[in-house]
Amino acid sequence: MGKNTFIVIGGVAAGMSAASKIRTIDTDSQITVFQKNGYVSYIACGIPYFIEGKIPSSSKLVAYDAQFFKEKRDIDVHLHHEAVKIFPSAKTVLVRNAATGEEKEYSYNRLLISTGATPVLLPIKGHDFKGIFSVRLLEDGIAIQDYMAGKSPKRGLIIGAGSIGLEMAEAFSERGLSVTVVEKMPDILGSMDDEINEVVEEELNNKGVTLLKSMGIVEFVGDSSGVKRAVLENGEAIDTDIVIIGMGIKPNVEIARQAGIELGQTGAIRVDEHMRTNLPDIYSAGDCAEAYHLVLGRNVYMPLGTTANKQGRVAGENMAGGKARFSGIVGTSIFKIFDLEVGRTGLTEKEAKLEGKDYVANVIDQFSRAHYYPGATKIRVKLLAENKTGRILGAQMVGKEGVAKRLDVFATALSTKMTVRELANLDLSYAPPFAPVYDPILIAGNELLKKLAG
Repeated sequence: MGKNTFIVIGGVAAGMSAASKIRTIDTDSQITVFQKNGYVSYIACGIPYFIEGKIPSSSKLVAYDAQFFKEKRDIDVHLHHEAVKIFPSAKTVLVRNAATGEEKEYSYNRLLISTGATPVLLPIKGHDFKGIFSVRLLEDGIAIQDYMAGKSPKRGLIIGAGSIGLEMAEAFSERGLSVTVVEKMPDILGSMDDEINEVVEEELNNKGVTLLKSMGIVEFVGDSSGVKRAVLENGEAIDTDIVIIGMGIKPNVEIARQAGIELGQTGAIRVDEHMRTNLPDIYSAGDCAEAYHLVLGRNVYMPLGTTANKQGRVAGENMAGGKARFSGIVGTSIFKIFDLEVGRTGLTEKEAKLEGKDYVANVIDQFSRAHYYPGATKIRVKLLAENKTGRILGAQMVGKEGVAKRLDVFATALSTKMTVRELANLDLSYAPPFAPVYDPILIAGNELLKKLAG
C-alpha cells in the first residue's frame, strides 16, 4: 500500500495549520501545498502596523517560510502555483505554474480547500490608477509601503469604515498623512451599535481624520503618475495621493463551486463540524468556509485568523484519520483605533433585531481601574441577553484600556451559554491597578438584570 497523498490548496493560516497537523499524525505521507502568491504562513492582520512603521520589516509577518516547511516538516510547498480546477471523480487537481504558464494534474487521496477570501472591489471608473490598493495579501502591504517610500504621499483616502479601513486610517495618520474615510453606509463598523460607534467617531475627529458617511465614490481621476482625486456621489472631489479600498471581503469559492461543492447561504463553502464538504475526501477551512455560530445555531461567514487556524487544525487531523470537531464561534473580534480598543462578541442589538430575538440591552460607562488609581479611564460596555431566559446574547466594548481581556470573559460566557445572573456573580480578580472592586463586567451584568422579565 502506497503513501497517503494530501493536497492543500492555499497556504496561509488554515492551509499550513492543516498541513502541519497532518504531518504530526502521518509522518510518511506526501503533503503538497499550492499557494497562488509568493508567501505562506503570514499574518495579514499585521499589515496595517507594518505600513504604520510599528513593524520594521515585512519578514516579521511571516511565521514560517516555504523552505522551513520543506526542510523541517517535509511539506512540499509550491509558491506561485494556482489550482485552477478540481476533478472529484478522478481525485485530481489541475494546477497552473504562474511563472511558466505550464499546467499539470496532481492526484490526491484527500484534499483541503483553503483558498481564503478576496477583497470586495466595486467597478469604480479609474480604479486601475497607480496608488489604489486593497489590503489583503502580504504583497499588498509591501506594495503600499514601496509606493509610499517612492511617492511620499501627503493625503490618504480610505474607502470603507470597517475595522481594516480604520486601522489603515490610523496607519496613514501616524505616517503624517491627512486622512479622509468615506463610508457608503450610514454607520461605521458594520453592525456594531451606535453607542459604540459614537465613541469611535469622536476619536477619529479628535485625531484629525475626516469621516464622510452615507457617501460613495463614483470615479477616480489621475494621470500616468497615479491617482489624484476621487469624485463623490454628490459631485464633490477629494484630492488624494493614495487610496485604500477596504469594503470588506468575500469567500474565494469559484474552484469549489465548479467542482460541485455545496455553498451555504452565506456564499462560503458549507462544512460540517469535522470540516468536511459534501464531496468525499474533500475538506475546507479558513476564510473560504463557513463556521458554526453558537449563539445563532447555524453556519455564518465570519472570516478571522483565529477561526482559520483552528479550523485548519481540525481539518488536518481528520484528513489524517482523526475525529476532531470544530466546536464553533461566538463572533469575537477586536481592533485598535488610535487610543481606543474596540471589540465585540456574540450579537449586537442591530443583529438581535434582525434575528427577531426577544432581548434586553443596557449600556454602562465604568472605570477600567479603581477610580483613584492613576491612569483610570472609562470603558463603555453594551450587554444583551434573552429577555425570558437571561442567556447572554452579546457584548460590545470600547475604551482606552482593559477591553480585550474583558471581552474574552464575555466570549467565554457566550460559549458556555451563561446567564446574566451567573455572569454578575463571577469571582473576578481585583486590585486597584487593574480593576475596580466591582469590575465593569459585573456592573454590566447587574444593571442588565434589572431589565430582565420577572
